[in-house]
Amino acid sequence: MPSTPHRALRALLALCTAAGLASVAAPAAQASPGSGPTAVVAMGDSYISGEAGRWLGNSLTNSGGRDGTDRAWTGSGYDPSRVYGPTAGGCHRSDVSEVRSAGPIASTLINLACSGATTANVVRAAQGGQAYKGEAPQADQLAAVAATHDVELIALSIGGNDLGFADIITTCATDYIVWYSYCHDDQQAEVDARIDGVMAGVGKAVDEIRAVMTGAGYAASDYRIVLQSYPSPIPRAAENRYSESGWSRTNTGGCPFWNKDSDWARDSLVPQLANRLRQVAVAKGAQFLDLRDTLQGREVCAKASRQVTAALPPSGAASEWARWIDSQSTQGLVQESMHPNAYGQQALGRCLALIQAVPTGHRACRNTAGAGPSGMYLTAG
Repeated sequence: MPSTPHRALRALLALCTAAGLASVAAPAAQASPGSGPTAVVAMGDSYISGEAGRWLGNSLTNSGGRDGTDRAWTGSGYDPSRVYGPTAGGCHRSDVSEVRSAGPIASTLINLACSGATTANVVRAAQGGQAYKGEAPQADQLAAVAATHDVELIALSIGGNDLGFADIITTCATDYIVWYSYCHDDQQAEVDARIDGVMAGVGKAVDEIRAVMTGAGYAASDYRIVLQSYPSPIPRAAENRYSESGWSRTNTGGCPFWNKDSDWARDSLVPQLANRLRQVAVAKGAQFLDLRDTLQGREVCAKASRQVTAALPPSGAASEWARWIDSQSTQGLVQESMHPNAYGQQALGRCLALIQAVPTGHRACRNTAGAGPSGMYLTAG
């Protein structure tokens, strides 16, 4: 990347905003503008921070290493910092997060994303943004990175928490387990009422990233923003291996949703969000990465995948790629539910590596049936 005039001015500003940037180790000496180590940066929420990266598939075994699925198992107890490092009590940046799983696509792979983050946690503090979990707004953290690195690509996953995706999941699961009623009708109304405001927030987050990079001396052609959508963690009704009746979906599968609600989530909610995010990407000059089908056949309870047992160990080719809902809280944290697990994160990392090699155009990322995370491929998006 060629250096551009005035980029040296970014160094002083960045040093003022570096506090709280726990996930980035600055070089010993200040890099000259545009000549520091190349970097790819992840920003946004739990789907890119690496939430649920602790798990290699899902197992019904609640002790020990859970049939090899629990990467926090030490042999005598559980230590989530083995996966989430110093962010185990906060942002849950896992060692298999999307940017960490992408491979050698830059000299430095930097994860600024934080589980639970909203668009307000991306926006600079000076523009009304909010600190989160003890860290400065992510755009302010980006300024520090841009001062010491040659930032080539910024991957952004944001908007799901603004929309209340976790609340939607909770409501739908509760309607299945407790109330025996559907959620899709009233939840669709809630989504429709919120989504314009959510997309305005996503657009502002992209604008903030642009403003930081411009202030750091970057031209728009010096780097890329890849705005990505969300994969569905649950399958369509016809692709669920558990009966809608009885308790198998809840107690065995960990996917307590009615058929109609599952179909709504998979074929209406997730596509609606993806289509609106694509519109933002087009309007803001960002590249769009459509992830709606990334977990197809690998979702929780999908017929094409299976749970892990003592006789069937974890497998990227056969295990589920999303974390189930542990309604009894017998394994780990409930907040990990309905997120891509370690296999899913590795798949997303492969998607990021693939789009990093495609400088223009929108793309969708899909998996190859029967293959592991390395089998991801791009199609026109």
